[in-house]
Amino acid sequence: MSELLVNFITSLDGYAAGEGWPGFWGLEGPEYLAWLGEQPEATYLMGANTYRLMSGFAAGEVPQGQDEFRPEEEESVDGLTRASKVVFSSSLEEPLAWAGSTLVRDDAVEAVRAMKSSGSGLLSTLGSLSLCRTLLRAGLVDRFRVVMFPVITGATGEERIYDGYPDVALEMIEHRTFDGRIQLVEYTPRVLDHPPLGAPA
Repeated sequence: MSELLVNFITSLDGYAAGEGWPGFWGLEGPEYLAWLGEQPEATYLMGANTYRLMSGFAAGEVPQGQDEFRPEEEESVDGLTRASKVVFSSSLEEPLAWAGSTLVRDDAVEAVRAMKSSGSGLLSTLGSLSLCRTLLRAGLVDRFRVVMFPVITGATGEERIYDGYPDVALEMIEHRTFDGRIQLVEYTPRVLDHPPLGAPA
């Protein structure tokens, strides 16, 4: 059975991106980049908006506010191009131009449930805030990982991650600091029907 990882990189105040900021907020370091390179192969799940953005980068479209890609950004996009990708969309048309991408028009919850039961590898989300929220609500997420970068983007932050989320209890299974400033926390999530009635055990 496959395992599903929801995987975010965020500012400290919970934004997925910030207007005018480079990838990784320009704060990635050698320890963090080395760890990224050691991650197991995964099939990446995304929605149409993330697909349009990332496939544009793969085709050479430079992020707004930059003249060119930084080497770290190029390496990240190249790795995604080589990976298997599943795109959930009713608006995109086949064939998808980004190599390794499969379009799925079926209900994402049912499709991912089938992928988990029939597969054996790792499934990981890529961006796609609404898709992540939907899969979490459905109880399909096995691990919830957040890598927080040491910046607050109160004026320029875009894509608030947790708006519209249910209440979720999180059991920590891993934590780590990279380069003395980047914090990883990883949890097993459990969606709550209501707040707990007493203090957690």
